[in-house]
Amino acid sequence: MLVSVENVSKGFAGHQVLQNIDLKIEDHDRIGLIGVNGAGKSTLLKLIIGQEQPDEGEIATAGDMTFGFLEQNTGLARGSTIMEEMRKVFQLQNDCARQMRELEAAMASLDHEAQREQYQALSARYAVVQEQFTQNEGYLVDVKIKTILNGMGFGDKAFDTVIDTLSGGEKTRLAIARLLLEEPSLLILDEPTNHLDFKTLMWLESYLKDYKGALLIVSHDRYFLDKLVTSICEIERGRLTRYKGGYTKYLQIKEEQQARQQKEYLMQQEEIAAMQDYISKNMVRASTSNRAKSRLHALERMEVIERPAGELKPPKIRFSFERQPVKDVLHVRDLTLQVGRGTSTKVLARHLNLDLMRGDKIGLIGANGVGKSSLLKAIQGLIPVLEGTVEWGRHVKIAYFDQENTRVNPDNTVLEELWRRHPTEKEQEIRARLGAVLLTGENVFKKVGNLSGGEKAKLAFAILVFEYGNVLILDEPTNHMDLVTKEVIEEALQSYEGTILMVSHDRYLLNKVPNKIVEMLPGQMDLYNGNFDYYLERSAILNEQRAAEKAAEKQEARQSEGAAQYYRSKQQRSEDAKRKRQLKELEKTIAAFEEQISALEAEIADPATGADFQLLQEKCLQLEEIKNQLSESMDRWLELSES
Repeated sequence: MLVSVENVSKGFAGHQVLQNIDLKIEDHDRIGLIGVNGAGKSTLLKLIIGQEQPDEGEIATAGDMTFGFLEQNTGLARGSTIMEEMRKVFQLQNDCARQMRELEAAMASLDHEAQREQYQALSARYAVVQEQFTQNEGYLVDVKIKTILNGMGFGDKAFDTVIDTLSGGEKTRLAIARLLLEEPSLLILDEPTNHLDFKTLMWLESYLKDYKGALLIVSHDRYFLDKLVTSICEIERGRLTRYKGGYTKYLQIKEEQQARQQKEYLMQQEEIAAMQDYISKNMVRASTSNRAKSRLHALERMEVIERPAGELKPPKIRFSFERQPVKDVLHVRDLTLQVGRGTSTKVLARHLNLDLMRGDKIGLIGANGVGKSSLLKAIQGLIPVLEGTVEWGRHVKIAYFDQENTRVNPDNTVLEELWRRHPTEKEQEIRARLGAVLLTGENVFKKVGNLSGGEKAKLAFAILVFEYGNVLILDEPTNHMDLVTKEVIEEALQSYEGTILMVSHDRYLLNKVPNKIVEMLPGQMDLYNGNFDYYLERSAILNEQRAAEKAAEKQEARQSEGAAQYYRSKQQRSEDAKRKRQLKELEKTIAAFEEQISALEAEIADPATGADFQLLQEKCLQLEEIKNQLSESMDRWLELSES
């Protein structure tokens, strides 16, 4: 067992956040921690890692366990480079490598006759350090770092990039990369899927499936939870309940449990009522008073089932419109997307084509930075179109969800922000609209600029519903939303009879709502007539086909080049042949040097060699000389290969 949480309670400023929490985390557990915003998930994580102390109860951890905790504040050193930050994980291996270099230099500088004992002592120390370096996979450090960085989307980023220059999303990805390299016994991830594109997200899922330690994941990404976790822990009204299975299984089990609890409660209430009725009618009768007393005692001993609390009040979101548009809602032809102005103008994509028909529900996906949000703005005329045409059909009424919330005034109160859009409505109606998305009481007098991300998103939905659009354009509609609200949004979009074009990274939503997936690439739009799982299946086949086509093109190009080379001058062919021979000879030489270096390092580490002062000094000098020769050969090989 890694962690044991027993009867733990925690409160702040008189508000009880967690009550009598019990949780055990075993080796290799895969736990998803869920709950509405403010339920106490982050508090529980901080209690587990010792950042907070419980008011009551005990938390015990295994003595040799290690934590890895991804917080929303990444904790990276600002002045470090990417590679420096990753290397900090391998401090033991770094120290060993430094000591080995120092010992090699020290041994090379000694006089083997005059300083034999000192030389032997250094040699023995070198053997110990090298063994420690090897056992801790010091030779694989660079391979591990590059594998993780490439997987987390840093393959095209210079490793000497200073962390200060990275975006918030890049810092989050880098923090995850560092945690993966640390390989703690318990890896705790708080919203790890934020800022990840599909490629990186799927790589992370694959990597975590084979993770050696235990996982405790707080996430609103239902697809991610289904892929990874084997149990769901839900915090609701301060209590923690554990369910076996992933997120979808949790929904099924919870619904069944609630139905059973409600049935058991009602049956017992009927039994209690019948017993009380019998007691009241028969207690005073001599012939039946003993039976009535017996039932009274039974009633007093009965363990009464508490009334089921029921679901927390969910938001109420429903989209409607007054008039259908024509069949051809939108045609985009040869569109060029650009952002910025003047010298800072950047072209994101060219020759984009898109058709949106009445009743379509299209999920628009693509890598971060490809221009998905810009496309949504361009087709609405919110940013200029450089080239191409955008043609909307008649009777189209757009309702737009902007993830950046640029269309709201941060100085307005929540009530003012909605009311100014519908000034003829009564305050009661405006408050009812806000109440439907759980913005109630004093919250309606908050300044928009002071709202949390989730509250701003709920306000945006209150505005969206009130616009009665027959075409919904949605940019990341479930960002910042808790799982209950996500479920409500999903149901509202499924039942909506209008047309939808949405950008989303929520794969669970993309599986439930769209009937088409459009993948946006820099120079094209690929259409898939199905949901997200269908897209994964078909895109894998297409990628294989494209790879085969590229291979065939390369082969054809090589054959064409070979035919062209046939007609080259005799001197050119002779020079090419000579260069190829030299490259092959150099490759053999480099391989031989590498074998010699490995053999010499093994001999130097051998205690028998260390006992022979003169032999050890000769081996160290040989090692230094061969390393120099290898470096010269590599430089020559690079020069020839680039010529």
